Amino acid sequence: MKLTLARAACSHPALSGVCRAHFGELFAELAAPWKAARQSGLREARGGERRRAAGAGRKPKLVFCDRLLLALVHLHHQLPHEVLAELYGVDRSTVPAIWQVWPLLAARGFAVPDRPGVRLRTLEDVFADAETAGV
Repeated sequence: MKLTLARAACSHPALSGVCRAHFGELFAELAAPWKAARQSGLREARGGERRRAAGAGRKPKLVFCDRLLLALVHLHHQLPHEVLAELYGVDRSTVPAIWQVWPLLAARGFAVPDRPGVRLRTLEDVFADAETAGV
């Protein structure tokens, strides 16, 4: 129950920095690449294919939706991990799981308002865009 309340609170645009509709689009876009990267990492850590049935073993405390929300809240407000852990009702050691989401967000880039199709992925992109805009 507490996790559901935390998810609802973190998904508010004031905390996450994105509207719920945009979050849904972001989630749909990044869920498959995250799952593929996670399975690849687990396969590499195991040294091969899984030896147990799918679904067996320890369950993650934070599913992808929660990791994405916490990553957005952290990036938007720069809240310390202690605060994020308290907000979500998890141990502080669980919160670094949000770092797994950052490469996906960085690779996706940041949209430029009023210019569809333009995405800034690196600092060089930001400077080049500023130069073309005359800033």
